[in-house]
Amino acid sequence: MSDTLSQLVRRADVCAVAIADCFRGDGEILANPIGTIPMIGGRLARATHEPDLMMTDGEAALIANDEAIPAVADRAYETYNPYRRMFDVVWSGRRHVMMGATQVDRYGNQNIAGIGGTPDRPRTQLLGFRGAPGNTINNTTSYWVPSQSPKVFVESVDIVTGIGWDRAAQLGPTASRFFEIRRVVSNLAVFDFETPDHRMRLRSTHPGVTVDDVVSATGFELVIDDDVATSRLPTPTELRLLDEVIDPAGTRFNEVPDPA
Repeated sequence: MSDTLSQLVRRADVCAVAIADCFRGDGEILANPIGTIPMIGGRLARATHEPDLMMTDGEAALIANDEAIPAVADRAYETYNPYRRMFDVVWSGRRHVMMGATQVDRYGNQNIAGIGGTPDRPRTQLLGFRGAPGNTINNTTSYWVPSQSPKVFVESVDIVTGIGWDRAAQLGPTASRFFEIRRVVSNLAVFDFETPDHRMRLRSTHPGVTVDDVVSATGFELVIDDDVATSRLPTPTELRLLDEVIDPAGTRFNEVPDPA
């Protein structure tokens, strides 16, 4: 990429590309990225290296649009996908879901239910368990964290809503058929679990972010290789798609602003 073009790339673009790469190799399954930048990254994956991915409109249909948030009148519908049919997809393992995580630990256990207190009486009530238990048991799962800090990357989650690699191992073959926590993408870096004991590994840091920056924003000990890669920049084609087709309104920059 030319120096001129690299100067046009912003942190949110890098995050979107990192999310798109989470879906690399998935083929003809339902990609279910939840949230603004996950939706943008998922659409980017389908528009480039994973054309067979299916995308939900978030309601009751699968759509062909590359634009992340098309107007209802502009949606190109592929098929009806009612709530009951979604369960067939979920239970069969033919989905890769990217969820948020209010807390996530070194094995990928996720919490979106409550903070502090006890599980039945949390100090702060959040979304609840939602579909996280079924998602993590039945589908490939990744997480998006728009603002990484030690309060999010924690030693132990207050409530387990989505199970991680350690709890899946405890369940044995019951959990192993479709289970995979693949990646965690944050505003600082990309993480995976490609270690012998499936502890979280620092896969790459985004341009301008140091390993020390990531360590300072993490509440547990990461697996860190001697040579940590830098998260890749979008190609000229990807950058054009982001700017002109997928997110022309620039909504991604509201979620991940440029560093000061």
